[in-house]
Amino acid sequence: MRLICIFSLCIFFLACKGQTDTSEKSIQSTMNSTGNLEKATFGGGCFWCVEAVFDQLLGVKKVVSGYSGGHTVNPTYKEVCSGETGHAEVVQIEFDPNVISYQDLLEVFWTVHDPTQLNRQGNDVGTQYRSIILFENENQKSIAQNSIKEFEASEMYDGSFTTQLVPLEKFYAAEDYHQNYYENDGGENPYCSIVIAPKIEKFYKKFYNKLKPEYKD
Repeated sequence: MRLICIFSLCIFFLACKGQTDTSEKSIQSTMNSTGNLEKATFGGGCFWCVEAVFDQLLGVKKVVSGYSGGHTVNPTYKEVCSGETGHAEVVQIEFDPNVISYQDLLEVFWTVHDPTQLNRQGNDVGTQYRSIILFENENQKSIAQNSIKEFEASEMYDGSFTTQLVPLEKFYAAEDYHQNYYENDGGENPYCSIVIAPKIEKFYKKFYNKLKPEYKD
C-alpha cells in the first residue's frame, strides 16, 4: 500500500513539473514574440489617413500619430500647422517582422499617398504634409533606398519622387484626439469621407489578403 502511495505521489509531482515547464515555455514564447517588434515611421500627408490604413494590417500591433523631422521640442498641432517647427505629420508603426516586413510596409506607403507631390497631398498643402521616411537603422535605410528606386522606376506614378529619407531623431506623439481619429470620429467629419475613405478603398483592393481578420468582409 505504501509503495502505491509513493508511486502515485511521484506521478503527481512529474505531472505538476510538466505543467510548470509548459507554462514557462508559453510565457517565454510570449516574451520572445513581443520583444521582436520593430518600428517604422512614415509621413505621407494627413496622419489621420495614414494611421487608418496601417492600423488594419496583419502584423501591425500599434500605430501612433505624431510629429517628427523638425526642430521644435514637444510641438503642438497648431505649431506644426504653422509650418515653423519643421515637423511633418507622421505615424509610428509598431510591427512584427515575422508577420509583415518593412518592405511590405513601404509598398503600402507608396500606394496610399502620392510621393511625387512636393509638400502636399491633394488639397492638404504645407511642409507638414511632405512625403518622408524616417529610418531607425542602416538596414531600414538600405531597404527604403531600394524601395524608392523600385517604385520610382515603376509605372505607379508619373514623375520623380520627392520623398525625404532621413534618420529618425525624435518622435513626438500627437494630442490624444488625433489618435485613432478615423475609427473614433470619422463618421462626423466630411474630410474623412471625402479624403480618407477613397484611400482605404484603394488600399483594400490591393492588400485585402494582408488585412487583420476583423477588417475583412
